[in-house]
Amino acid sequence: MDAAGVLDEIGEGARTDLTVGEHVMAIVLPSGSQGAYAEQIVVPVESVVRVPAGASDVEASTLPMNGLTARLALDLLALKPGQTLAVTGAAGCCGGYVVQLAKVDGLRVVADASDKDEQLVHDLGADIVVRRGDDVADRILATVPGGVDALVDGAVQNALVLPAVRDGGQIAAVRPFAGETVRGITVHQVLVASYLREQGKLDRLRQLVEDGAVTLRVAGSFPAEQAPEAHRILEAGGTRGRLVLEF
Repeated sequence: MDAAGVLDEIGEGARTDLTVGEHVMAIVLPSGSQGAYAEQIVVPVESVVRVPAGASDVEASTLPMNGLTARLALDLLALKPGQTLAVTGAAGCCGGYVVQLAKVDGLRVVADASDKDEQLVHDLGADIVVRRGDDVADRILATVPGGVDALVDGAVQNALVLPAVRDGGQIAAVRPFAGETVRGITVHQVLVASYLREQGKLDRLRQLVEDGAVTLRVAGSFPAEQAPEAHRILEAGGTRGRLVLEF
């Protein structure tokens, strides 16, 4: 769902300040095809922006889908500066972007991490880091009595995280939420396809990378013919950053 490379052609009548030959990044929806798994792709002009200054195509290709997913989750929650957000899966790409964008938005962030990822999550900007696991809700409550205002469930723990959220609070679910809500908690389903043409939001992510507020994280890159190996690494879990295929 992510791509970056050289702009080869602009469709007739497309309104854009991009020019052929520029390095750009895009969010791509598979829609029955292989999506970005191709040497050349065609996408709506509103799905494309320049790569961040100083970033390689490999680095830039890690941003669009997870960055926009994080932005959409925060937009759905619509918290005000000073409110408290919890993030599960904070060491992952989407969770990491949620932490960084939440800090840009002026939120207080409680995030989870394993022992080995604790420093990473602190470095991303989390105000409080708690141990990850099925009992993460208890750990969050121990630091925020009464519960957080909202939670982004990047670890897809579903109903296990409900106790961490205050009465009438909110959850942003990056996968279909499994379970029943309680205590007036609202669950928002995050579907990044709705931001396919949100060019302004994607370009804002580019600017935040250039400003140093958002970090691009590459776990490794592979020539396209080694895609099976990349998938084996991804399936094994524990990857910190994105795996990139180069065509």
